[in-house]
Amino acid sequence: MFSKILIANRGEIACRVIQTARKMGIATVAVYSDADRNAPFVRMADEAVHIGPSPAAESYLIPEKIIAACKETGAEAVHPGYGFLSERASFVEALEAENIAFIGPPVGAIAAMGDKIESKRLAKEAGVNTVPGSEDAIQSTEEALKVSQDIGYPVMIKASAGGGGKGMRLAWNDKDVEEGFPATQREGLNSFGDDRVFIEKFIENPRHIEIQILGDKHGTILYLNERECSIQRRHQKVVEEAPSPFVTEKMRKAMGEQCVALARAVDYHSAGTVELIVSGADKTGESFYFLEMNTRLQVEHPVTEAITGVDLVEQMIRVAAGEKLELTQDDIGIDGWSIENRVYAEDPYRGFLPSTGRLIEYSPSVRGWEDDGEVAGKPRRGVTRGVGSVRVDDGVFEGGEVSMFYDPMIAKLITWAPTREQAADLQIEALDRFRIKGLGHNVDFLSAIMQHPRFRSGELTTGFIAEEYPEGFEGAPASEEWLRQLAGLFAGAEFTQQVRARRISGQLNGTDNPPSHWMVKIGGQTFDVMLEEGGATVDGQRLNGTWDWEVGEAFAHVTGDNEMVLQIERVGVRWRITTRGASHEALVLPARLAEHESRMIEKEPPDLSKMLICPMPGMLVKLHVGEGEEVQPGQPLATVEAMKMENILRAEKEGKIAKINASEGESLAVDAVILELE
Repeated sequence: MFSKILIANRGEIACRVIQTARKMGIATVAVYSDADRNAPFVRMADEAVHIGPSPAAESYLIPEKIIAACKETGAEAVHPGYGFLSERASFVEALEAENIAFIGPPVGAIAAMGDKIESKRLAKEAGVNTVPGSEDAIQSTEEALKVSQDIGYPVMIKASAGGGGKGMRLAWNDKDVEEGFPATQREGLNSFGDDRVFIEKFIENPRHIEIQILGDKHGTILYLNERECSIQRRHQKVVEEAPSPFVTEKMRKAMGEQCVALARAVDYHSAGTVELIVSGADKTGESFYFLEMNTRLQVEHPVTEAITGVDLVEQMIRVAAGEKLELTQDDIGIDGWSIENRVYAEDPYRGFLPSTGRLIEYSPSVRGWEDDGEVAGKPRRGVTRGVGSVRVDDGVFEGGEVSMFYDPMIAKLITWAPTREQAADLQIEALDRFRIKGLGHNVDFLSAIMQHPRFRSGELTTGFIAEEYPEGFEGAPASEEWLRQLAGLFAGAEFTQQVRARRISGQLNGTDNPPSHWMVKIGGQTFDVMLEEGGATVDGQRLNGTWDWEVGEAFAHVTGDNEMVLQIERVGVRWRITTRGASHEALVLPARLAEHESRMIEKEPPDLSKMLICPMPGMLVKLHVGEGEEVQPGQPLATVEAMKMENILRAEKEGKIAKINASEGESLAVDAVILELE
């Protein structure tokens, strides 16, 4: 067994590998860029080596710097995590030349499966079902149009070396191909150093199912059941679960055996994942197709660990050291249900725009990397389900920054329970306790998904988000009953603050108690609230409940008719309560002042319709228009790259370009005015 390993990655996955290595008694080495100097994974490791500037291309993506760090520290092996160099065959060859072990699959498997065109051919030869599409890289937009027309729309345009949801475009018509083909080429070149692109048929109403593979160097290859990753946005996974509510035992066996056959065809060992696409319209479960094989650990691996009890990182390390798997296929069972939500630095209330900046407050549901130890008195082969079946894998800290240089994921929230419904309920409770301040995040959105009737029924497709939130996200819907409960809580918050103010010298003249009768305005609705012992009467309806909130505290625990945890804060003259997938603001006034409030004049917002405003921090990679040019609604005006993704900004109305304020290659702040219309 190795005595010291180096983790050629950053963030939560670096922490994850360090956690298991520590339990195995293996010393760890972290490598870090300027941006990660104070990151948690650097502190967790036994040693740390600085490898360069913040951009990944100047630090984490340079094999020579990783190898130099190994030599400097005496690390015998490298775990690549995911992303960066994890699927670069030349990196593995360079390690082998220096007699440094790679904790991952062999070079041949990485090379074969890393090329989507070659992997599709090999999958077909191995007897795996494949999606109709181009067999070779496409050389031009004209060829892309012909291939797309021959296959029939819709089609998926994919970078051959792409992964992690990047380098993919869905095209419904010729115009989409004309825009999407060159954009996919650029993303492939910028993110993976490879501009080859291929096209395949897009399966409508698809479900995204993947099979976890684990093999050793002695010929044993197992499948560890499936994960469903159908809930995606822009081909980036958002929610994952294991097992899938769609997959039957017969289907699981067929998928697993085909995936093992593919792994065997390329002499695979270590952990890996074969991604499949399944037609949701096929109730027989027989129409599944090969998408790609990821020759690395997946972001969503914790849900498989939770239902199988297998520590995948530990198994990867043992396999790399030459050990045989102690497991057989019969040992792989399904114990309960696990769901993972990815907490991203993106603002769903603003069209899911990337959000970078400082984490002024960061308080997850449970602290990252903590656990209950043994489960029911029995160790689960080194893997845990967190605290109270809630696990948080993170790599950030309060006061730290979420940088524009890397992936926008803040943390992964994983829950386990005996049933799917219970695992989802546990997610909702845990998300209510997840507090992030300083930048936009998707916690409300994740909670809304967990409550959504379609999610609860298991009727999922990769179009779930686009179909259920076509106009964007405005918070989980609130019923009239729920709004009445909130109105009572808002009035209670104002009452509690005024009671405290009266206790402080010089605050609020008089010694009388605050009024019990309040007017609460939530959005466009007004509620009449009478606070009473043990609850409140809202619009004539009695609500029973108490809470433990004190002024200045971030959380309140409510008991009574509806038990919940909520976050509460003062925002100017208003109150904000965040719970159950939505943030609600309210103006709370004594009932006697309600008439005066209704006479207040509202301030009109400024007209910004003649400006193209940058919606997120990023780099202006392309201007599509010039000064004096006439533009039409929907016409591309500028392309901004943020968090490694290109975002095309389009004209909202007809007009003429009056002034351009930014140039290509310029870094833009959020709300920067790129250009102005006459």
